[in-house]
Amino acid sequence: MSAAAAAPTGADADARIARWLDTDLDQWCRTVLGRHFHPDTGSPYWLRRAGTLGFDPRDITRYDQLGAFGPFPLDTLRRQDPADLVPLSVPRPLSGRVWDTGGTTGTPCRVHYTPDMVLHRALWRRWSFAQEGFEPARTWLQATPTGPHLIGNGVWEVSELYAGQVYAIDMDPRWVKRLIRAGRLSEAEDYTAHLLEQITDVLRQGKVHYLNTTPALFQALRQRFPEEVAALDGVRLSGTQISAGMYLAFRAALQGGICGLTYGNTFGNAACLEVAQDAALISYVPNYPQVTMAVVRKDDWSAPVPPGQPGQVRLTVLHEDLFLPNILERDQALCHRTDRWPSDGVANIRPLQTTSSAPEGLY
Repeated sequence: MSAAAAAPTGADADARIARWLDTDLDQWCRTVLGRHFHPDTGSPYWLRRAGTLGFDPRDITRYDQLGAFGPFPLDTLRRQDPADLVPLSVPRPLSGRVWDTGGTTGTPCRVHYTPDMVLHRALWRRWSFAQEGFEPARTWLQATPTGPHLIGNGVWEVSELYAGQVYAIDMDPRWVKRLIRAGRLSEAEDYTAHLLEQITDVLRQGKVHYLNTTPALFQALRQRFPEEVAALDGVRLSGTQISAGMYLAFRAALQGGICGLTYGNTFGNAACLEVAQDAALISYVPNYPQVTMAVVRKDDWSAPVPPGQPGQVRLTVLHEDLFLPNILERDQALCHRTDRWPSDGVANIRPLQTTSSAPEGLY
């Protein structure tokens, strides 16, 4: 059965979210590690690495012991067959999509998403839609990276889980970044105009209630086509580049419409939990328990910073079908802790370092 056919909705979806939020994180770690390091049915990659770790991963009993693995080497995901990270307990041949990261700093990382992983991400997005006030059974325009990029799967998430009709455009963020890196800024501007033309063609054709896009592209749309933005009932923005000033400008341009936010990437997502009235604090919480986040010192990846303090984002993926401990992101944030969530969140995301060799472009 496909993920789409099996996807729960309504009360069933809400019940699954509630069970996830009630999960004991230490017990969940033991479950995930036991699955990936099972000598007969574990992940081929992790079984090969087990002999080099200097400890038995199955002796780890608590989440706070995952630091023993050290930072996950992302080059592994550029060279390794993605299937090798999936436990052999998942039936072969594997069924599912291989998704790419943006490839900003070189060859993209690639990970295999099993149907259960796709469903986990989708149900959290559905939860976010409801929390932010987006109504089901509405018409959306998905103006995000497409092709190998997981964010483009939002077309399925909206249509199947939120009863929506969805338009989409073509978008290749790597081409924009390549143009910027090469100093071909006029061509990058031409590509932006090409994307905006696709977006406005759809918006002018008929009633689109909601737009899903990136902060940078929405900024360009707001500046050049304010009437089209004002006609929307809401926008949902995915990406790291949103400041308090941008958020307030977006809210004003929407003239009462919803401005929803999400933070994340191919490895894991976080939902916006709170935006202060002046947008001085924009906080996110991870898609628990399969995704967790911490904020650590920039000079010591193993040292979490206190709540409210800035540092580098450290992501851990704890899916039954994918284990990626201690990924050091190219983002910085404030550590955000709230009694509304069972794990730490992050706030006020921005790039850790922006250079000509790693341009952010439109995403």
